[in-house]
Amino acid sequence: MTAEPALTMTENSAAALRSQLEPPACPFCRSEERAFPYQLPEGYKVARCQKCGGHYLYPRLREEAMQLVYREPSYYQGGTSGYADTSYADQEAALRATFKCLLRNLDRRGLTGGDFLEVGCGYGFLLDEARPWFRRRVGTEYSEEGAGRARATGAEVFVGGIEQLPSDAMFDLAVAIQLIEHIYEPVTFFHNLVRHIKPGGHVVLATPDIGGALRKLMGVRWPSFKVPEHVVYFDFHSLQKLMSSAGLVEVERLPYPHAFPFGLIAAKLGLSLPGALARINLWVPATTVAAVGRIP
Repeated sequence: MTAEPALTMTENSAAALRSQLEPPACPFCRSEERAFPYQLPEGYKVARCQKCGGHYLYPRLREEAMQLVYREPSYYQGGTSGYADTSYADQEAALRATFKCLLRNLDRRGLTGGDFLEVGCGYGFLLDEARPWFRRRVGTEYSEEGAGRARATGAEVFVGGIEQLPSDAMFDLAVAIQLIEHIYEPVTFFHNLVRHIKPGGHVVLATPDIGGALRKLMGVRWPSFKVPEHVVYFDFHSLQKLMSSAGLVEVERLPYPHAFPFGLIAAKLGLSLPGALARINLWVPATTVAAVGRIP
């Protein structure tokens, strides 16, 4: 899930999903003590754990219901919420520009050249851009359609999550871009991911920044609250804490400039742009927090 495709559903299916809401404990520490700093539309709230400080969606859809949505062929095609104003494919140029910048940053740190894993690879835009940089490229993706497109890059792609990887599959670098915010059990997920990293290897996580200037400026209108898909929210401190809890060391910020189609930004402001203007890429600061850590 290297970008933010739209959640597509009819009114009937949306009502069916709402009937499957659950009141979660903190996904990070299991505490039931919480405050609600943000009230979101349709009865959703953002909870802040009073014990560990983590932010999460409350209530949330049951995971099995959300997984069905991710597997729908229409998931990446645009719809009625989130990035409904443009499909995932329409964001290709902006995403590729973003990933080229990421790869250059990774190369400067000596993190290219080995075996590469992308968890939640979407249509494979990052896997494709990574061809010159790594000797082996592997991805995972819940969408059958997305996995099929990603395989066209020449990468090996497994349908599902990291549990679909061979138990002995090991990598020098694993990345999860705009994915961890979708994960219902982020601690378990990350510990499982780390088992596939070679000693001395690295992990990169990038996710919308709840502590960033854009979120503070937009308040509850921040697009990356994105219910019901985003179930946990991170700033650098909480991202660093998650990575360190799994044994990573030297966890530090990784620059992550992010480009967006001008048309997508305009649509979120209620504006419409002609095609040529809509396709211009704009680099928007303070949208994403990224961190990199090393396995000892």
